[in-house]
Amino acid sequence: MNDPKDSINIENVVASTGIGQELDLQSVAMDLKGADYDPEQFPGLVYRTQDPKSAALIFRSGKIVCTGAKSPVDVRESIHIVFEKLRALQIPVADEPEITVQNIVTSADLGESLNLNAIAIGLGLENIEYEPEQFPGLVYRLDQPSVVALLFGSGKLVITGGKDPDDAREAVDVILSRLSELGLMKWFGGLPTRKVAQRNNGTPDAIWCWYRC
Repeated sequence: MNDPKDSINIENVVASTGIGQELDLQSVAMDLKGADYDPEQFPGLVYRTQDPKSAALIFRSGKIVCTGAKSPVDVRESIHIVFEKLRALQIPVADEPEITVQNIVTSADLGESLNLNAIAIGLGLENIEYEPEQFPGLVYRLDQPSVVALLFGSGKLVITGGKDPDDAREAVDVILSRLSELGLMKWFGGLPTRKVAQRNNGTPDAIWCWYRC
């Protein structure tokens, strides 16, 4: 079985920054080619970059939120493009404003179908939310890393709340470990069977699944 971590893909990176002064968005919208500003629909001005692709939400306070990028590098590059566009309009922007990654959304595939009812029972109600009548996925809140994982019966999952790409890899490891300990997955992180037995204290169901499932 392939390592599920190899299937991790970044779907969206959200970052924020600010220029430390208020903006006349109506004036900016008139001068900034490609800007979209309709204050009756949304309070911010939307400016889309093409390479890399992203959308910058610029607010009157000077705060800027960038979304839609596919990597932390891309989101920072997109924000710097916005800075240059504002400077070209004679709006003062510091050389290196602080840029903070707020959220990295990733997807992954565990490679096998999941019994969400059994997982909900095994992980405990204090850690999960599962209401299949309302939403087809199981919401699993991890403490370390501090992210939220959405698990689906197909084995697909979405991880949100990460601040670093490595958070997703760590989260997948935690999920695989917990589901394996509960005997709900065949995957044991690629560990040899004897090491698995030691790690799981010889849990019979888990080891039996490793041999027979």
